[in-house]
Amino acid sequence: MNYTEFTKSPFKTLISFHKLIENLEEIAVSNIDYRSNYAKALLKETAPYPEFREGITDLNFIKKHEELIHNLLADLFPTALTNNEIKAVSIPFQNVTFNYTKRFKKILQDAGMTFDMEIRDFEEDQFYILNCILILNAFYGQNFDFNKPLFYDIPNANGVIYHYRILYNADFLEIIPTQNAPKISPEDINLLMNNYDKIELWKEKFPRESWILKGFGIVSLFDVTRESAVSNLKSNLLRTKAAQTASDISFESIFKSIFKIPDLRIGFILYDEEEERFTIPPYNDKMIKSYILNDIEEMDCRNGIYGHCFKTILEDKKNIIISDVEQFSKIAGNEKLGQHLLQQDIQSCIFALVIKDDSILGIIELVSSKPSALNSINAINLDLFLPYLVDNLESYKIDKENQIEAIIQREYTAIHSSVYWKFKREALKYFQSSSPAKDYIFKEIIFKEVYPLYGQIDIKGSSEHRNKTVKEDLKNQLSTLINLFESQKSNDSFVLLEQRIFELKSFNSELDSSLKADTEQQIQNYIEAEIHPILKNTIMDLEHETVKQNYFESLDEKTGMFYQARKKFDNTMSVINKKLAVILDQKQTEAQLIYPHYYERFKTDGVEHNLYIGASIAPSKPFDNLYLNNLRLWQLQTLCEMELEHHQLKATLPYELDVTSLILAFSSPISIRFRMDEKRFDVDGTYNARYEVVKKRIDKATIKGSKERITQKEKITIVYSHNSEQNEYLKYIKYLQFKKILEPAIEQFEVEELQGVSGLRAIRVKVINTNFTNYAKDNT
Repeated sequence: MNYTEFTKSPFKTLISFHKLIENLEEIAVSNIDYRSNYAKALLKETAPYPEFREGITDLNFIKKHEELIHNLLADLFPTALTNNEIKAVSIPFQNVTFNYTKRFKKILQDAGMTFDMEIRDFEEDQFYILNCILILNAFYGQNFDFNKPLFYDIPNANGVIYHYRILYNADFLEIIPTQNAPKISPEDINLLMNNYDKIELWKEKFPRESWILKGFGIVSLFDVTRESAVSNLKSNLLRTKAAQTASDISFESIFKSIFKIPDLRIGFILYDEEEERFTIPPYNDKMIKSYILNDIEEMDCRNGIYGHCFKTILEDKKNIIISDVEQFSKIAGNEKLGQHLLQQDIQSCIFALVIKDDSILGIIELVSSKPSALNSINAINLDLFLPYLVDNLESYKIDKENQIEAIIQREYTAIHSSVYWKFKREALKYFQSSSPAKDYIFKEIIFKEVYPLYGQIDIKGSSEHRNKTVKEDLKNQLSTLINLFESQKSNDSFVLLEQRIFELKSFNSELDSSLKADTEQQIQNYIEAEIHPILKNTIMDLEHETVKQNYFESLDEKTGMFYQARKKFDNTMSVINKKLAVILDQKQTEAQLIYPHYYERFKTDGVEHNLYIGASIAPSKPFDNLYLNNLRLWQLQTLCEMELEHHQLKATLPYELDVTSLILAFSSPISIRFRMDEKRFDVDGTYNARYEVVKKRIDKATIKGSKERITQKEKITIVYSHNSEQNEYLKYIKYLQFKKILEPAIEQFEVEELQGVSGLRAIRVKVINTNFTNYAKDNT
């Protein structure tokens, strides 16, 4: 007898056979002798035990009179059906069962002594409420439908989980109120009907043991293993990845239940049609792996390991079913795949295609360590679950494409969050009105009356430094080659050595003058075409062979040239740009709190940024010039911080580089338009073009009447046109001088006329770089 009972219930349960005994009493007085005699004999045996009629509370009584109870229930448990039916006596919703059919008893024996038979996903509160609903339906004439499917999950002797649907027969049960049972009014019923999840309310209306459940029920189980497993699979596939990982129901246990193979293992691979590659699945590696790839992340599907199976899977689009891998591996052309499987203890397998609209999405792998366990007959079970895998993989494929598109948009053609709303609005219009029958004309994205802010922190003399490092690498390489060739002049078999040495020295002398645009390429081509072939075919003595080997090891893999000096320069540029860009991006996040504005940043030989602020960018927020002034101060202060960061960084850099900082003040509002062809914003109209002209030419400008650049290292230059701009920025400078960020000295001068632009003036002020620690503390 199995007994696991919930302790709290509205019922006091009395297991009674009174209805059955009453039925036997009727049969005993009938005219059918053999039935009458049979009934009289049973009544005679039960007569000494009033518990059979009045109710049994001690479950040991049932165990003691097990045989008599079996005889009493013989009409309900016919011997002819005992090996087929899965049936027992039970109390509804409780795990109290006895008087099993032979098939039921065999199922419990296979499950083992430690198995505790419990209803799946059934909690104590749910048990209490369902018992209350029994009372409402049976005693108060209600017709509440609570026919939720209930299941037992029971393992067989091999550990394969079988799923059984539970059905109850309550014909032999009687529900009786006690004196403590409150009267239930129609209002109470209506209240309960609308508050299923409020357990305390149900316990109030149906106190514990306020009703008597007298009699017995009959529980019948139906094997729904495959149907339940498929349902579990479908539920699992609908979960998020995180929920799948946390789920107690693994994919393998589900498939074991479907195929009823205890050692069944499940694998899966995705097929990339464009790349013609198999790749690992998106699932957690603890849940599912691939036996075709066997720990390799991806593989060309034309790999020789597949042999002729490639044609079967990908061209003929047919499943591969191997019932005996040992025999399969002995057939010509199957050796590699066969051995690949045998090494993983796979003796039978099914590789089934997941196809949607004639397009292969992936392959589900079912493998077993037993020959013939998987075969073409049980392969028909694939039809039970493949449709759900198809839907899941198609959804994954669409989601992957959307995410890739989103990554491309975010990382390569990002639309800034401040203006995203306008693009989204236009895209929504297209979505709602697009039709194959008409062409949709996209409306241009324009923001009018916005104020521009431009700033840059530039690597000082980057072109000169770059040319210097190019010369240094080329000279070092030419000198190394000249020394190598001069050491081989005594070798008569190479008469061209003198000429090659002359040509190398000529190139070396040419590098003493200014570097021409094509000099680097000429020298590189010459060395690769004329010098390297000689070196590779020249046998040298041990000492010079080592020098030659060291030379080739010093070459850059990509260019085939010396790259030591340039590498230091490039690495330094990269570190500076990265550090300064990080500061700007972090500060920009804070600046968006001032007022939403458009922001874009570029890495060149330094870091440039554009800001545009105005009511048209954030129409839901009132705009005031106060926000523009605030953003200008933020920009100046951020450039100071970037200057200080570079000063702090200089000592650690492999190549010494200085930076200059520049701000362009422009008080007139302009319009910006998104250029569809270039996928970026640009100023709109010829009137606003003056701003772009100034921005592009100003960094090379000089002080009027001199050759001195307007930008200098460790100084910030602010270029402006109007007196109002001058007064505004002088206030900001005075404030930052008070904060010990800028030095007291201020330079003011006119800017030499640019092509098409005149009347520009500038302010230049030095950043205090000896007080970096205090500045950092003040701005945390």
